[in-house]
Amino acid sequence: MAGPLEGVRVIEVAGVGPVPFAAMLLADMGADVVRLDRADAVVARREPSRDVLLRGRRSLALDLKHPDAPEVVLQLVERADVLLEGFRPGVGPEPCCARNPRLVYGRMTGWGQDGPYSRLPGHDVNYIAVAGVLDSLTRRGDVPMPPLNLVGDFGGGSMFLVFGVMCALFEANRSGQGQVVDAAIVDGAAAMMAQFYGAIAEGTWRTEPGTNALDTGSHFYEVYETADGRFVGVGAAEPKFYAELVARLGLTGRIDPLPHQFDEAAWPAMKAHLREIFRTKTRDEWVVVMEGAEACVAPVLSMAEAPDDPHARDRQAFVDVHGVVQPAPAPRLSRTSGSIGRPPAHPGQHSVNVLRDAGFAPDQVDALLDGGAVVQADDLQVSA
Repeated sequence: MAGPLEGVRVIEVAGVGPVPFAAMLLADMGADVVRLDRADAVVARREPSRDVLLRGRRSLALDLKHPDAPEVVLQLVERADVLLEGFRPGVGPEPCCARNPRLVYGRMTGWGQDGPYSRLPGHDVNYIAVAGVLDSLTRRGDVPMPPLNLVGDFGGGSMFLVFGVMCALFEANRSGQGQVVDAAIVDGAAAMMAQFYGAIAEGTWRTEPGTNALDTGSHFYEVYETADGRFVGVGAAEPKFYAELVARLGLTGRIDPLPHQFDEAAWPAMKAHLREIFRTKTRDEWVVVMEGAEACVAPVLSMAEAPDDPHARDRQAFVDVHGVVQPAPAPRLSRTSGSIGRPPAHPGQHSVNVLRDAGFAPDQVDALLDGGAVVQADDLQVSA
């Protein structure tokens, strides 16, 4: 079954982090994505790539410093709907947009195209630090904990880049005109904090981290260690779920009188009680105790364990592609759901194939290969 983006042609300029993930999401949904890899990234390979982030698209290896390379890119752009790049500000989209006025040009940066930080290097931890995110990921009396690079690169970056691209594509179908999408990780990360900035304005959220209901300040939204040194995540924020948690843990008989759930003065003592209780059983024993309960308690699973979780197996949330277990495409659509079209490509694995599809004549392809502008990998696993 074809995905919802079948027929959408995307050019991805090779990079790291947010742009590859954005391209993967588009490819999962059926877009024809061609990744422009660096010519010097091509090496002889005998095994399929296992870089899941590169799944679903073809690779053309191009020496962007070669005098013939710009025209190759522009000819590819002529047939494209979208271009994704992660260059620093200053690399303008004008030549591409002039060659194809319908092109949606997605620019992914950390700081954005302007502003006093725009020319500075940075990484996920820097962007979420400035956006007010990192400070909020702090237990009281502890240091902030970077959540891998999920919130910045992939959440504030990739997701907002894809959202902007899809908005621009939707509008282009009406106007016939493309536009440039300025996706900045710092902007997206800040947008993801909208609920909490609103709560601060309403006076229902403290700026001191680790003191609120959802940031480990409370006992009912916390992670607890179990008897075997593993953990469970507790998220019984609503009163009806908290009542079920109280019942399953036997708190009523153990603590008398039982303080109100939102009695903040009692939170430290209640957290100590829950720590003691959860240490009386192993993680998997608590899974049995909480089975079928609306107490919002879940085991903290490792990446090795998550694919074997009964819920994940039932929903086929993970798939095995060429021996690599990986998350399945998401979200799911009722008629045109996504799929993994091809395994990750090595740089230059499809160079000739891509050029031929783009209308380059055989002699042009040979000239580009002979001149070194384009490199075709001599991978034994090369496929169309």
